[in-house]
Amino acid sequence: MSAPISVNGYEIKPNETGEWCVFDASGENIAGPFNTQEAAIEVASVLQDQPAPPARRRNKKN
Repeated sequence: MSAPISVNGYEIKPNETGEWCVFDASGENIAGPFNTQEAAIEVASVLQDQPAPPARRRNKKN
């Protein structure tokens, strides 16, 4: 089994069944499974994090 590698801030490693996946910093599988490590690397290299939506303001009643 290969050691996980980091691409564009994402971790490329095999899942429980041995297929390659792209994981985010929290360990969540965000893409895959892929048949090859190279395919997972290619996908991770073009992923971009999207900023969180702005928090909604609440109307304060005085």
